Amino acid sequence: MPTLPPLMRDQRKTDAANVRLLAIFHFVLAGFSILGIGGLALHYLMMHSIMTNPAMFPAPQGGPPPPDPEAFFAFFRWFYVIMAGVMIAAGIANLISGFCLLRRKARLFSMVVAGFDCMAFPFGTVLGVFTLIVLARDSVRELYEGGPAAPPPPPSAPPVLPGV
Repeated sequence: MPTLPPLMRDQRKTDAANVRLLAIFHFVLAGFSILGIGGLALHYLMMHSIMTNPAMFPAPQGGPPPPDPEAFFAFFRWFYVIMAGVMIAAGIANLISGFCLLRRKARLFSMVVAGFDCMAFPFGTVLGVFTLIVLARDSVRELYEGGPAAPPPPPSAPPVLPGV
């Protein structure tokens, strides 16, 4: 039985498809950041209702009064503000990175965003590692140097047969 030669694949097509998938997943991670802000808001509301309810912290009999939970929660308000800022920044950075990946521009920016995404376990870590692997390839670097994706050529008209 004769052996067939191996099929040659076009690395440019594979790289273009990988970069497009990475862009889609950057958009998905930006959406997860929006969901995270919603979850953070729900957590804040729950903690606010607990910390401002005096019945949750009764004074022990014959002992000193408990510490003021409102003062303790004032510190945590800053935590919520900082975390919301981080989530908004991560969402915007992933959104911009997704558009940059689609247009094949700002490769280094997308790699920096991927490095920060590695801290968002588990989805951001997977996306960050794969983004760094794909964007570090020499063939993808050449793809970026070629500029934005060229539009496909227009379909050619069918040949006209004489006498038909």
